[in-house]
Amino acid sequence: MSKKKNKYYVVWEGAEPGIYDSWQQCQTQIMGFPGAKYKGFKTRQEAEYAYQHSYKDYYKTGEQTKPHQESKALFSHSKNNIIKDSWSVDGACSGNPGRMEYRGVHTDTGEEIFRVGPLRGGTNNIGEILAIVHALALLEKKEDTTTPLYTDSKTAMSWFKKKKINTKLAPTSYNKKVMELVQRAEHWMKSHHPPNKILKWDTENWGEIPADFGRK
Repeated sequence: MSKKKNKYYVVWEGAEPGIYDSWQQCQTQIMGFPGAKYKGFKTRQEAEYAYQHSYKDYYKTGEQTKPHQESKALFSHSKNNIIKDSWSVDGACSGNPGRMEYRGVHTDTGEEIFRVGPLRGGTNNIGEILAIVHALALLEKKEDTTTPLYTDSKTAMSWFKKKKINTKLAPTSYNKKVMELVQRAEHWMKSHHPPNKILKWDTENWGEIPADFGRK
């Protein structure tokens, strides 16, 4: 496998499966892990598509093969690539900070699964990460380990990966409820390891995420 030409790495089986944007990060997940399964890709889109599919689609037993022998159209931004049986989450905030709310819906039907807020003194990024944690906690209670989750927030995905809500918002009596939720979410992230995949919603090509509040 060429490390220099690849920019993204999919780890199907390793210390922490996921998509990594450097060989060093990927190597951390596979070193010392028996039977690690991984592969490099040139674009983020190829990596995201591959991660949603099986390792077997990209490798034969003990032999490297070309990705799936299919057209590059498979890696396009077509809406056909959206996983319908999934949840989508989003946050919204009027002002920054301001009145914040967040919710989760079924991606295909748009049926609302949960909604929280409006709450005083929040931010859009906080709403986005709280929505992810809320959704994953509900899926865990349902013992659902396979339903993937879509978000349009790179910041929230980064915070979740780091298990830290890196907000600059200072606690006050005005945003007390929001900060309580932030603390609870951080504790949950550090003490739980949900297997459900968190996927980036391609707003540019797919339009607004189904959970969007429609206030832009």
